[in-house]
Amino acid sequence: MKSDEIPATCGWAKHPLEVAYHDAEWGVPKRGERRLFEDLVLDGAQAGLSWLTILKRREGYRAAFEGFDPVRVAAYGQADIDRLLADPGIIRNRAKVNSAIQNARAFLEVQQEFGTFGEYLWNWVDGRPIQHERGVGVHSPVRTELSDRMSADLKKRGFSFVGSTIVYAMIQAIGLVNDHTVACSQYARVRQMGEEGIFLEHP
Repeated sequence: MKSDEIPATCGWAKHPLEVAYHDAEWGVPKRGERRLFEDLVLDGAQAGLSWLTILKRREGYRAAFEGFDPVRVAAYGQADIDRLLADPGIIRNRAKVNSAIQNARAFLEVQQEFGTFGEYLWNWVDGRPIQHERGVGVHSPVRTELSDRMSADLKKRGFSFVGSTIVYAMIQAIGLVNDHTVACSQYARVRQMGEEGIFLEHP
């Protein structure tokens, strides 16, 4: 590949929504509690679907789940489940809707134990992102030993839709690992944020 053919973004970001998400958010270290809960729910909702499908419904999810307030979602009952299953702005899958509510309750329990869900997550990497150095055309894995261990622990804590592949997608999104290719326009920025301990708190 010639130097002028090196892609400005990672290969998976093709649609304008994917490119915008990639450039502004993907891999950026995050600690905001609502944002972490959002990523947890959306990555679970993605199971069996494309990330673009979820991005197109992201605002619908934010409205349906009241800004991803885990306290509110944890209190949802049957009327809320019925409302969500009738909402065309989200993926109307009963198992995934029930999982979001179940995960909100488990999320609050983790907050009680660790202070924040972010503290729990970042403890897995000692508070600093893992910096990968992937060349152009080198695909990131769909799961790793780290995501295997995190998945098992989350399941023990009562979370669902947290298989290793889903967990790896989540830790890529929230920046526990930097999986931008080294030629990507965002690689250096994300790496610097991780090395300097700069975190996106909100949204």
